[in-house]
Amino acid sequence: MTDKPSTTVEYVIFDMDGLMIDSEHLDTEVINEILARYGKTLTWDIKASLMGKLEREAAEHLLSFFPGTSLTIDEYLRERDAAQDLRWPNIQLLPGVERLVTHLHGHGIPMAIATASRRAKFVAKTSRLGKVFGLFDGRVVCGDDGKVRPGRAKPCPDIFLTAAREYLGRDVGGEEVDECNNKEILERAKGLIFEDALLGVQAGKRAGMKVVWVPDPNLLDVEYTGPRPDETLNSLCEFLPEKYGLPPYDP
Repeated sequence: MTDKPSTTVEYVIFDMDGLMIDSEHLDTEVINEILARYGKTLTWDIKASLMGKLEREAAEHLLSFFPGTSLTIDEYLRERDAAQDLRWPNIQLLPGVERLVTHLHGHGIPMAIATASRRAKFVAKTSRLGKVFGLFDGRVVCGDDGKVRPGRAKPCPDIFLTAAREYLGRDVGGEEVDECNNKEILERAKGLIFEDALLGVQAGKRAGMKVVWVPDPNLLDVEYTGPRPDETLNSLCEFLPEKYGLPPYDP
C-alpha cells in the first residue's frame, strides 16, 4: 500500500494478543508442553486457525486435531490456565506499541481494544503495563463480556463493531456491511484495525474497516484465501500514521 486511503481514519481499534503483547509466543509454549506428553506438536497451520477465537471455541478446535490426547476441554483449559498464569507476569510489549498508542492518545485519536481474551486474563496480562493500557481508559471489549453472541467470534466482525459502537460512539450499523446504509458504511470506512491473526484480518475487512496486519513471520507461510489486509508490516515500528490521514510522528 502506497497511496493515502480515500477515507481518512478517525478511530483505531487494536487486537491485543500477538499484536500488542508477546502472549501468543507464551501460549504456544504452554500448548506444546501439554501436547508433548502425547507426542504431538502444534503446527502453524493449526495455530493460525485458533488465533482470534473465543477461549472455549479455540480449545475445542485445537483438541479436534489431536483426538488421541484423551483430554477433555475442561481438563485442557484448567491445565493450560495454570501454566499460563505463571507466565503472564513476564509478558512484554511488542515493538512499536508504546510509541504508537502514546502518539494516538496524545493527538486525541479515539481508540479501543477488541480481544478474545477473558476479562480476568486481560487484567492479568496487562497489570504491569498500565503506562500503555491505561491510555485506553477502559475502552476494551473482552471475549467474555457478553457483548459478542455465541458463534460470532472472529472471523465475524462483531467484536470490532461492538468496540466502535459502544466504546467509541460510532454509528456503524448491524453486523454485516450488506445490512448497512451508506452513512453507516462510510462510518465503518473511517476505522482502522491493527491485527496479527488471519481470522482477525477477515473480521476487520468484514466490518468494512481498514486493516493493518502485523503477523508472526510463520503466518506468512500459512495458506490463506480470505480478504487481504490494506497493509502488512513486520512490526508496528514500521507504521506511518500519515498514510491513513492520522497525525505523523514528531521528527
